[in-house]
Amino acid sequence: MKIRENRVLIATTNLGKLEEFKRILETPKCTFVGLDEFPQVKFPPEGQSYFENARIKARTAARQTGLVSVADDSGLEVLALGGRPGPLSARYGGPGLSDFERSAYLLSELETLGSVSRLARFVCVAALAIPDGPSFTEKGICRGVLLQEASGTKGFGYDPLFVPEGHERSFAEFSKNEKNQISHRGIALRAISAHLRKESFLS
Repeated sequence: MKIRENRVLIATTNLGKLEEFKRILETPKCTFVGLDEFPQVKFPPEGQSYFENARIKARTAARQTGLVSVADDSGLEVLALGGRPGPLSARYGGPGLSDFERSAYLLSELETLGSVSRLARFVCVAALAIPDGPSFTEKGICRGVLLQEASGTKGFGYDPLFVPEGHERSFAEFSKNEKNQISHRGIALRAISAHLRKESFLS
């Protein structure tokens, strides 16, 4: 199956995530565009699993735009919180909170529990959907620990709280390229990029 349209839709409105996608997926065959160019795309309510959410977003975007589409669902899983916030990470603590406010809410929960494990992991499931064709999913995991207070000004989401295993800096203190080499999203999207590069998909 040949796809002659070389634009690939990254199904997100998060500008930080959009830039990460473009940097990791970069291939001379593709021009990457974001959802800001397709305000008509409407997604159904999200489910309770990374796989379900990523597939729904990618398939919906591909069906409504006719473009090869890539989406992801990512989350932070904290051991002491029983794996929360997980797939609800982007909405944790209630609607309308900023990244800073969600991080503060998470830290307050841990403080309430007292002296507990700070072990956590980031999980990402990325999905690629071909219009009227197959779809693929790939998973990435990055393990680490949570700081007691935010550190660093780069990145987005919970990056200022998360120190990846084997390192002493938070993700918000990494350069973009450093982070992409080891992050959950970097792992998942590099696997998706391998699908994108196949001649059977893009001419």
